[in-house]
Amino acid sequence: MHDDISIPLPSLIHRIGREAVKRAQAIALKHGCELKRIRRSRNWSITGQAIDIQSCCVELTAQNDTAEFAFMIKKIDSGLLQHADKLEPLGAKLVRLINQNPAITLGELMQQTQCTMSEARLARFEAEL
Repeated sequence: MHDDISIPLPSLIHRIGREAVKRAQAIALKHGCELKRIRRSRNWSITGQAIDIQSCCVELTAQNDTAEFAFMIKKIDSGLLQHADKLEPLGAKLVRLINQNPAITLGELMQQTQCTMSEARLARFEAEL
């Protein structure tokens, strides 16, 4: 849930240009992500938590020149599909699991989501409301 993910962006500078990459790096940094080259190759990647990468992609989409970021947006969106479970906040995920299976134990919740006992108890309380 709290692990960083990495989404590859092959030949980024060749596709969107150096100035656009610099603007995208600033946007990514603002959202707590890192957009950088993979070693010394021409390939790039964006690294960070899934929710942060998603918010970065939303801001890239909201930019005036979305045509220049279209390649990046498409790659990030397709990369986030593989990590859909990490896009949901932990509290909402716990409540959803409890609502799907009301007989689920706290131990099973903790095992499935790697949450703490107190987070599982709080989610159980919120689901009962």
